[in-house]
Amino acid sequence: MLCGLVLLGAGAAQAQPAKRKVIIDDEGFALMHLMLLEAENVDVLGITTVSGNAWANRATAMALRGLEIAGRTDVPVVQGATFPLVNSEALTERWEALYGKLTWKGAWMRAWVEPTQQSTPRHYGPDDPVDLPGGNPKIHASPEIAANFLIRMVHLHPGEITILAAGPLTNLALAQRLDPNFARLAKELVYMGGSLNPHQLLDNRSAADFAREFVDTPRREFNMRFDPEAASIVSHSPWRKITVVPVDPSTATQLRRDLLDRLAKAASPEVGRFIAGLEPGFPLWDEIAAGVWLDPSIVTASDRRYVDYNTQFSAGYGDMLSWREGYQPGLGEQPATIVRSIDVARLEGWMVRTIGNSTGRAHAGSGKPLGH
Repeated sequence: MLCGLVLLGAGAAQAQPAKRKVIIDDEGFALMHLMLLEAENVDVLGITTVSGNAWANRATAMALRGLEIAGRTDVPVVQGATFPLVNSEALTERWEALYGKLTWKGAWMRAWVEPTQQSTPRHYGPDDPVDLPGGNPKIHASPEIAANFLIRMVHLHPGEITILAAGPLTNLALAQRLDPNFARLAKELVYMGGSLNPHQLLDNRSAADFAREFVDTPRREFNMRFDPEAASIVSHSPWRKITVVPVDPSTATQLRRDLLDRLAKAASPEVGRFIAGLEPGFPLWDEIAAGVWLDPSIVTASDRRYVDYNTQFSAGYGDMLSWREGYQPGLGEQPATIVRSIDVARLEGWMVRTIGNSTGRAHAGSGKPLGH
């Protein structure tokens, strides 16, 4: 009888579904990270950082501090590329002199061209000391290089790891160039980036601020524009599956104050204080990518296209290129599922449920906003 009980117990343990493995490649720490860290069936194997909205050293500090607040200091943070493969601040200034001003320049941003409801981020250099407004992390990043970490992990878990990228794709391009088997050893790639033809879908000033640039430049998006060469390399890499979350579905979303209040109330006190300190008004760019991976049923419309990015130093530098089957150039472009629209209420529900899981965990840290 005892033997039977032991066997039953072993069978129940075997019936437990394996957790989905993911590595987050991004330039900071935000709600998207909390969604993935707190999701019950997800194993976050690491966070790799890259320059984009902030320089890589600052993104690394923000990720470390965020993990302290979330009580997940078991997750390694590995710093990645500081600079894009080819693009630079000087080249971007030259480009703007020829083709007009960019709305957002990330780590190179010094001021908005026109008044906006969003605050102007403080400008830093790539080697400036990092001193976060909410306090600096006590834990340290891994000494490994992000591209090497990515390669090592997909070899350790072949066919099991999702790479979820929410910033420029520099680390992934470097990994692919170092190891041609990198992409094919991953389970899939999900990334937030690119733009097809977004339209303003919310009727308020803040939403209009983010939708206005796509009237004249419908194919331009910051993550891919920051490092177009990396985006093109990744688009030609032999992934088993690619899901692209472009800007298009984000114009139906907004980080409203009432949503922040719901999330803060659902979370643990420490995480709740962090959430309450976030600036409202922004679209849910990265959260959509996390939500699509956690629950593909939130997708209400998608297309299948071959994708690449323009690497010519021209007016279309960094723009998304896409073709239906048979129309692609045939130079190694990979097919991808492109998310066109989502169920916003379902996404927000996922955000509240997953972040609410933090109440079951003991957290450490002040929970003050990290800041850029």
